[in-house]
Amino acid sequence: MNFQVTVLKILVSYPGGFAGMADLKRDMAILATSGPDWAERTKRLAARVPDLDIFSQGLIERMNGGWRITDKGRAVLDVMEARHPAPETAIATAQVDASHPATSPPPLTVMARLGKGNRRQRRQAARERARAKAS
Repeated sequence: MNFQVTVLKILVSYPGGFAGMADLKRDMAILATSGPDWAERTKRLAARVPDLDIFSQGLIERMNGGWRITDKGRAVLDVMEARHPAPETAIATAQVDASHPATSPPPLTVMARLGKGNRRQRRQAARERARAKAS
């Protein structure tokens, strides 16, 4: 799992792009244990911006006991998530886009975006069926 990409994805899911350290740690733990799909996805995204450094590039800010994603961080994340960006143009586009922030849809929590709630409900229902069947 790529730590820096995961941090960007978590922060962008919070209102205002700010998350306290406890929230970040909790969401990181959820994603880290969600299986190989998340690790593979973050690896692919990170490969699109090989010299990614969220701290020195100003993609996030440390403030008030937590971290906040900047407009530049949102732009870089958008470039990473684009279907087929060329690596050279991805960084240039991110730098240009950071000066003209686009309006984005309202952020969702990590749980809602990844469908974790539904998966948990299905697992819980399956466990209950198995218990009933065993009785």
